[in-house]
Amino acid sequence: MSKLKLLLCLLGIIFSVNTYAQNDAEVLKKIYKNALTNGKSYDWLNHLSNQIGGRLSGSLNAEKAVNYTKEELDKLGLDKVWLQPVMVPKWVRGFKEHAFIESEKGKTTTVNICALGGSVATAALGLKANVVEVKNFEELETLGKENIEGKIVFYNRPMQADLIDTFEAYGGCVNQRYKGAIEASKYGAAGVIVRSMNLRLDDFPHTGSMTYGDIPVTDRIPSAAISTNDAELLSTMLKLDKSIKFYFKQSCKQLKDVLSYNVIGQITGSEFPNEYMIVGGHLDSWDLGDGSHDDGAGVVQSMDVLRLLKESGITPKRSIRVVLFMNEENGLRGGKKYAEVAKQKGENHVFALESDAGGFTPRGFSFDCNDASFNQVLSWQPLFKPYLIHYFEKGHSGADVGPLKTETNVLAGLRPDSQRYFDHHHASNDTFDAVNKRELELGAATMTALVYLFDKYGVNPIINEKQIKK
Repeated sequence: MSKLKLLLCLLGIIFSVNTYAQNDAEVLKKIYKNALTNGKSYDWLNHLSNQIGGRLSGSLNAEKAVNYTKEELDKLGLDKVWLQPVMVPKWVRGFKEHAFIESEKGKTTTVNICALGGSVATAALGLKANVVEVKNFEELETLGKENIEGKIVFYNRPMQADLIDTFEAYGGCVNQRYKGAIEASKYGAAGVIVRSMNLRLDDFPHTGSMTYGDIPVTDRIPSAAISTNDAELLSTMLKLDKSIKFYFKQSCKQLKDVLSYNVIGQITGSEFPNEYMIVGGHLDSWDLGDGSHDDGAGVVQSMDVLRLLKESGITPKRSIRVVLFMNEENGLRGGKKYAEVAKQKGENHVFALESDAGGFTPRGFSFDCNDASFNQVLSWQPLFKPYLIHYFEKGHSGADVGPLKTETNVLAGLRPDSQRYFDHHHASNDTFDAVNKRELELGAATMTALVYLFDKYGVNPIINEKQIKK
């Protein structure tokens, strides 16, 4: 080949690449326009939150949410919509919890608590005991059984405020909630109170899952979260008088597993129908609020991805599924079941995107993938720049899509601005009024854009002249 022909060939490839980039930019523009002017996510969330409410795994509301989302997916004209059976745990909170600090006989101060998910109840008359405050499990070991036995252990390690990534701050202290009862039980504690996983000071206790490990049911101790304001109060009062007592009463109970469902909808691929790409969030929530941010937002955004693809005139090459997972909060049964069935059927899942970080302004994505796939993602950053999407990092994708991980596929997590997320996470103020319509719709559009690009170019494509001209 002459130098002139080679030069013309290279110029042709460059022109083709630029043309493709321009075409992709136009498609993304259409996706964002459709989301912001004709989005459905906010209306869906309104119904899910205000007409159904909190959707604790195994509850009647969870069942209503399954039926509602399936009906809405049926209306979208997808190629297939179905329910995937999964057995889930059923834990019930019972009557509203009650707690107070007793500074002296007959002198009490009421405080805000809530039972942790999976906790046992207190005795019918409640539990009252002296309190020992600790920041971590190492302090428990230092204090020993002689200083802990018969007392209530108060875990008071705050989320680290100087970390910009609030999920990192959450990860740095959530073990006291999840495993606090196991560790306190080793030293004969009568119960556990945990500072809520919340960066601000307020009166909302934040629930969340906890575990007893292999501790026999008869030896399990009750565990509850206390609001950050009341954690500060309790800590201050303990510094002044270590003889004060804490009382709390809760009537929660673990029942037998019940049948529930993952909700799945699919657009079948036009060229590679046996390559599956999924987008999803978890349909269950805690029961204190209505679960709008965690994870009603992720559910409706994921539903809208398939609608926006159709609305924008995009015919996917690969089969695109929306999966609304059940039981992420206290068991991950839905995510595990979906991966189990996919493996049994030999389905090739090349890409999975999860939204489970709230409905706030999208900032980008974190990716669990190999370097080649990540470099491909980085090449798309200019397409997202007009929408102020800049965060493209390797990292955690999502709990429900995690079981699908292979050496070659790409898992991703939508990353909204996280600064306000833990103000609402697992608390009674996780409600519809805390969600901004425009922010929610921007998240749906951002997810749709990434799905479009991965569907168009595949995972780990080798960019060459033949592919560009295809």
